[in-house]
Amino acid sequence: MQPTFVLVHGAFANSFSFAPLQAELGLLGHRSVAVDLPGHGFRATFTRAYQSPQDPEGLATAPGSIKGITLADNVAHLIGILERAKRNGPVILVGHSRGGLTITAAANARPDLIDRIVYVSAWCPVRLDVNDYYAEPEMAGVDPAAFASALVGNPAELGLLRVNFRTAKPDSLAAFKEAFFADGTDEQFLTFLNTFQPDENLDVGGSADRAQAATWGRVPKTYVRLVDDAGLPLALQDRLIREGNELTPDNAYDVRTLAGSHLKWLVDPAPAARALGELATLPAPSARA
Repeated sequence: MQPTFVLVHGAFANSFSFAPLQAELGLLGHRSVAVDLPGHGFRATFTRAYQSPQDPEGLATAPGSIKGITLADNVAHLIGILERAKRNGPVILVGHSRGGLTITAAANARPDLIDRIVYVSAWCPVRLDVNDYYAEPEMAGVDPAAFASALVGNPAELGLLRVNFRTAKPDSLAAFKEAFFADGTDEQFLTFLNTFQPDENLDVGGSADRAQAATWGRVPKTYVRLVDDAGLPLALQDRLIREGNELTPDNAYDVRTLAGSHLKWLVDPAPAARALGELATLPAPSARA
């Protein structure tokens, strides 16, 4: 039966960013569903203070709908979608960036709903919690402080992360472009930046949300490496692949590689759509049985 690709976005993103990829998948004859996690898409908060001319004080204090949303909420929402998709046949679950945390936790909880899990330069913590990986050598070139000038308000008081993606500060824009889309034109970069939402939840999970061999490890898995990704460097992607393979040596990653930055595959989706389409015909590893 034809599988359904279920696409899960990363931080500050939403289902809108998958539109070009879904169009390409559709033209190749594949069915897909793009997910908006809780507090994302049309459930996001875009305050009047975020409009132009901006109100910095109001933006720093306005409440956001994503406050209090947890990784468990994301997983419960995704499982509901997977249950519906599974009624129509096989499901290939695809996560990008921070979306990898949600699909990993979903596979821990309900591996029966997933026929293949796919990480596109996405987080799949195995040995460490996510925040601890930032202290590892593979992340040495990633400077979280590069975003500090665009951070708005106090996360502890707001109960969420808020970033002003509509800033005109040259340093902030340069940092965003370097991290996300260094190989795009300025026009492409600004267009994509305007699809981001300002708020993201604070919960990235803990040790219980790391990949679990008994559940997540039963699901056939693919990792799509993005070789020019500055936000989730190739060295870290390769480490996550290696750790996953060590956790489940009888069910190793099927590894694919695409050129480009963290966002390039979504703006120029034809190579990614072809790579994903090939997965629809892959046999499941013998370990799945």
